[in-house]
Amino acid sequence: MSLIAPTLQAFFTDRLAQQRQASPRTIASYRDTLRLLLRFAQTTTGKAPSTLDWDDLNETLIAAFLTHLEAERHNSVRTRNLRLTAIRSLFRYAAYQHPEHAAVINRVLAMPTKRFEKRLISYLNADEARALIDAPNQERWEGRRDRAALALTLQTGLRVSELVALNCGDIVLGTGAHVRCEEGKGRKQRSVPLTKPTQTLLQTWMIERAGTPSDPLFPTRTGRRLSRDSVERRVATHAAEAAKHCPSLRGKNLHPHVLRHSCAMSLLQAGVDTAVIALWMGHADVRSTAPYLHADLAIKERALAMTTPTKVRAGRYRPPDDILAFLEGL
Repeated sequence: MSLIAPTLQAFFTDRLAQQRQASPRTIASYRDTLRLLLRFAQTTTGKAPSTLDWDDLNETLIAAFLTHLEAERHNSVRTRNLRLTAIRSLFRYAAYQHPEHAAVINRVLAMPTKRFEKRLISYLNADEARALIDAPNQERWEGRRDRAALALTLQTGLRVSELVALNCGDIVLGTGAHVRCEEGKGRKQRSVPLTKPTQTLLQTWMIERAGTPSDPLFPTRTGRRLSRDSVERRVATHAAEAAKHCPSLRGKNLHPHVLRHSCAMSLLQAGVDTAVIALWMGHADVRSTAPYLHADLAIKERALAMTTPTKVRAGRYRPPDDILAFLEGL
């Protein structure tokens, strides 16, 4: 008999932290998933988490847990699949540690992800982006900070985690102006060039900010880094203000990642190659750019314009018989 507890601890300390050098966000996501799973197993089996065995976490319990996430916690299918990915990662690690439980582990690893409807991405057009940038109150320090942050995000497509992690030293102005992202998704480092308007706005902000190279570029009033939640709240606040002057924003659920989508769509509509967009956005695979192609109706319209229309004679269907005509008319 081999308990789960020692393997679970080694999974976090050895596998994730040392071998994979997973990011803090990945570790936190896996932690939350397994904590929910162990609490569900405790309620279901009546055993304390430290006394659970691998046979207790069989495919039946895992399936019930996934159903619990959707039915009782009202998680989306995406979140459900993300939880299953974390569970699979633990069980793959356990497969090498506990071959005596290979049957149970393999049945859990064979559980498929759930299919779901993929919606078109949401993004801002040029007028909506301009309205959002102009929304913050320029008479307030926070408004000037937010305006610079919004302009930078819309032009560079930074993830919100990358935005809040920026230091003053990550902005390079002058010839070859760019922003450096040291710790993006997958720990990939990249540099994104800055346009003249964005460079001018950042230069004005950095003079007012007056921080050292190691200070956060967009801090709170107390000098701490903005959190992801605070950025989401600021974007929602400014979106509501911008919607007063730009009616098309009223029907959009605006969150920080929409700004990233907007950057990618602006590049795509300008004719930039998808491989370059993938590098710009920090995508691990060019296929990650495919959703933007699906969302851009203009690209499809240009493709339609290049095709030869099929010649079809105009006309209407006429039933060949009176009784058929009667049935058609019912």
